[in-house]
Amino acid sequence: MTLQDAPKPYAFVLVPGYSQLGFACALEALSLANRHPSGKTYYRWRLLSETGEPVAAYNGMTTNVDGPLDELDRHETIVICAGEDVSNGVSKALLNWLRREVRRGMDFGALSSGTYILALAGLLSGKRVTTHWEYRAALTEVLPDVIMEDAIFTIDGRVFTTAGGAASMDMMLERIRADYGADLAKWVADQMVYTDPRLPDHAQRMTLQARTQVRNGKLAMAMQIMDNNIEDPLTPDEISQVIGLSTRQLERLFAKYVGISPKRHYLRLRLEKARDLLRQTDFSVTDVCIACGFKSLSHFSKSYRAAYGISPGLEGGSSKLVWRGGI
Repeated sequence: MTLQDAPKPYAFVLVPGYSQLGFACALEALSLANRHPSGKTYYRWRLLSETGEPVAAYNGMTTNVDGPLDELDRHETIVICAGEDVSNGVSKALLNWLRREVRRGMDFGALSSGTYILALAGLLSGKRVTTHWEYRAALTEVLPDVIMEDAIFTIDGRVFTTAGGAASMDMMLERIRADYGADLAKWVADQMVYTDPRLPDHAQRMTLQARTQVRNGKLAMAMQIMDNNIEDPLTPDEISQVIGLSTRQLERLFAKYVGISPKRHYLRLRLEKARDLLRQTDFSVTDVCIACGFKSLSHFSKSYRAAYGISPGLEGGSSKLVWRGGI
């Protein structure tokens, strides 16, 4: 069998807390390709963990693996599968292994927050990448040299990343299409009862109007402007000018459809981002205060405590995305 005819090999690296859904969607696409009536085996794969021991997903399910991290065939494609609590799954050994293997020229990618691990290894500088929307704000702040896109998956040269979940299926279908053509990709999609695969630039979440059920175009525009300008908030007067309304008209729209003033809605958005950063990064309270557009630490702390019943200095979680510069 020639190299061209040989099955394309994958190495899935399971990181503790990985997303079972994202991993299953990616692996199932490859598995179904091998069931094609042609009888050809298009792909082969193996599952790895740092120690070779079984790995627990965030939902508690444990998956056996084929072995520990070892030297790969240079034709293998690496897929880092991660999810919650990603920083606790990162080790010096994993990062060193990634750097060493990637130098050999193989394709490599990540599902969900696995993007963070690739970035820590120094493999994503200047690359267009994505991750699950829940981690996007934190990763954007922690990894300023990475181009973070609001996409379900990205492919930039030999690097691919996905938002995880069902987006892993879209990404793998695109890789199957690139490897073997559209007919095989369409056959696999039909087997998955997935009749309308999404393009990479498909947004990860429903539109703001769909999420909030806002049907007024001017109001939706104002809310989007606020969402896009967290670090340097605009005044209600400035927002009103951009959308072509008076400040009084904008206030009436918010009162009618949202039930609170524009200033209260904007504050809520900024506090939500602050909570994400405090829970998912090692940023100081002062850093978060600045990143979320607050002019004084006292105002930030007072607003945060009023919204969440806790001081921002006491906020935190087990899923901090910590930049460990020494590894």
